[in-house]
Amino acid sequence: MSRYGITLLSGGLDSTTVTTFARSEVDHLSAITFYYGQTHSKEVECAERIAKELDVEHRLLDISFLGEIAWYSALTNPELFPLPKNRTDIGFGVPITYVPLRNTIFLSLAAALLESSILKSIESEGEDPKTISASIFMAPNAIDYSGYPDCRPEFYEKAVDTLNEGCKIAA
Repeated sequence: MSRYGITLLSGGLDSTTVTTFARSEVDHLSAITFYYGQTHSKEVECAERIAKELDVEHRLLDISFLGEIAWYSALTNPELFPLPKNRTDIGFGVPITYVPLRNTIFLSLAAALLESSILKSIESEGEDPKTISASIFMAPNAIDYSGYPDCRPEFYEKAVDTLNEGCKIAA
C-alpha cells in the first residue's frame, strides 16, 4: 500500500503538530502553505522553516487574490476592520476574523495537488490505484470551531464526500 498525504502547514503550533504526526502516517508527504494577503504572514516564514526541519516537501502558493474576493475580514482587510486584541474583542458568533470560505478553498487546492501527485504515480509510473490511499491533514481546533463555520466537523464530513465525488481517482 502506498500512502500519500498532504498537510496544510500554516506555520502555527496546530499545523506543525499535525504535520509532525502526518510524517508517521504516510509514505509520501508534502506540505502546502498559502499566502493570501493575511496580516500574520510571519507564519508563512515559519512554515518554510518547519517543513525544512521536518524534511517534508513544501510548496508555498500565492493566492493573494483571495484577499480581493474574501475582503470582508479583519485578516484580509485590517484597514476596514481592526484586528481584535483578545478573545473578548472577538465576541460570540462568527468573528470578524473569519475569512469567507477560506478552508473550503484551502482544502480544494490541497486536494488538487494531492490528486495530481497520485495521478502521476498511477498514469506515468504504473502504480496500481487499488494500492494507494490518500489523506489530507489539517488542524482546525476547538477554539476555531466555536465561531468559524468551515472549522466544524460537519463541514469536513461533507467536504470529504464532495471531494470524492469530484475527483478522478475516486471515479
